[in-house]
Amino acid sequence: EWPATGCGNLLAKKVDDQLMSDLSGFAEGKEPPDLPIMEDVVRLYKKALDTDARTEAGMKPLYPLLRKIKSITTVKEFNENILDLFYARAEFPLTLDVSEDWKNTSRYALWIWDPGLLLPDTSYYEKPLAKAYMLFLLKRMARGLVMHSELTRQEQRQYIRDTIAFDDLLRRNALSNSDWANYYQLYHPMPAEEVYRLSGDLDLKGLFEKLYGDGAPKTFAVANPRFLKSFKDIFNEKNFPLFIHWCYLRTVYNYAYAQDLSPELYAISSQYIDNLMGIKAMPPIEKQAYRLLFHMFDQPIGVYYGRKYFGEAARADVTSMVEKIIETYKERVRKNDFLAEETKEKAILKLSSIKIRMGYPDSYDPMFDTLKVKEDDSYFEAVQSIRVKKLKHKFGRLNEPANRGEWTLPGHMVEAHYDKSKNAVTFPAAILQKPFYSVDQKIEENLSGIGTIIGHEISHAFDNNGAHFDENGNLFDWWKEEDFKKFEELTKGMIEQFDGIPFHGGKVNGKLVVSENVADAGGM
Repeated sequence: EWPATGCGNLLAKKVDDQLMSDLSGFAEGKEPPDLPIMEDVVRLYKKALDTDARTEAGMKPLYPLLRKIKSITTVKEFNENILDLFYARAEFPLTLDVSEDWKNTSRYALWIWDPGLLLPDTSYYEKPLAKAYMLFLLKRMARGLVMHSELTRQEQRQYIRDTIAFDDLLRRNALSNSDWANYYQLYHPMPAEEVYRLSGDLDLKGLFEKLYGDGAPKTFAVANPRFLKSFKDIFNEKNFPLFIHWCYLRTVYNYAYAQDLSPELYAISSQYIDNLMGIKAMPPIEKQAYRLLFHMFDQPIGVYYGRKYFGEAARADVTSMVEKIIETYKERVRKNDFLAEETKEKAILKLSSIKIRMGYPDSYDPMFDTLKVKEDDSYFEAVQSIRVKKLKHKFGRLNEPANRGEWTLPGHMVEAHYDKSKNAVTFPAAILQKPFYSVDQKIEENLSGIGTIIGHEISHAFDNNGAHFDENGNLFDWWKEEDFKKFEELTKGMIEQFDGIPFHGGKVNGKLVVSENVADAGGM
């Protein structure tokens, strides 16, 4: 069930067990939840546990969408149905998202990213043995899924072949993991007309006019211009049969792996990734249902968990610890012997501007209160209603001011995070307990646990990516040029220190791990 173990995993299991016990108690009527929205959470939990109904339904709830996709035989027909397919979460040949504009994080931007690939990284396509093994696993999983569809055996084989062929077109100009390692380089503002010209036969202009009317974006944030410039050679009438079969199979996989269908289909869809990660067993249905809710109602569950299991004394204590570590960081910057005073002042300003998010937020996004789960809805209907509302909420906020107070992590997640776009550190309630922290532990024990994690997250503000963002979270070169050259030399040294180390049958790529290694060293 787990690909690895450690303090964090064991603590996450403890938190999971606590919340699963609470959910079971609510479902059995032992006690009412103190947050009204938890009643909808419990209703969905019960539906998820009704494995008889979900198994009987199988893939049938998805048949109308799959029939629609299969019936589309031309680019023109796809564009005519583009809005309905978008809201139905059919797989598109581009990934669209709304999040902060990196150059001005007080507003949102409409981002265009590469679509997902079948293999974990572009480098695997150049490794014959690894590629063959992964495609073997992938085809085995795909066969298991499509046998539950309405495709004939011959169609099943053809759809799998065409999916692999279309994926081969996508991967040629896709971003590699090495590209992602320097993600600050992935911001490329592009005028809407240029995006529409490069997207060729795909009617993005029509989609966004239907979504936004006169408020359609004038500029997009494009992560990979190289891919977009090659897009006409990928999505066109000639390749459309490959694309629509890829769309069909990717949509089946997405719904199955998101747990929108039966437990059996979820298990089949998990085989590929589980095999790659060495996971040997599926979690019990209770944990599967809990994990669905963990993400679907993340903010309300986080607030519930924080209120029940996290004390104000701990919140105040760890907040004070963060403030002291930031002050220590400032003092270290002041004593730095290779930075110019101007750069030091900017670094100290960034440290002084860090927002501290401790434990859990006082409230959650009101959007969650609109996610009603009706008693007479099927499991599939309830899940789809929630997913569509969340999708509309995300894309509906494009022309609104960015929510600078939004938390990146819920209170029940055993994790910590530095948000470069908000210049904020988040420490959820779930991680603020033994062995990382306790009000009963000595300060030395807490500093060696949560203290190093705090230092780690603060250090991300100055790693190879965070260093390119200013005190407001905007992408801006605030360093003096000669200072940044020295910083790059030190970063190169960190890359070389870890590059090539043997690990689990492979070798460490220093470029891929440099940001985490910088943060680890800073945390210590």
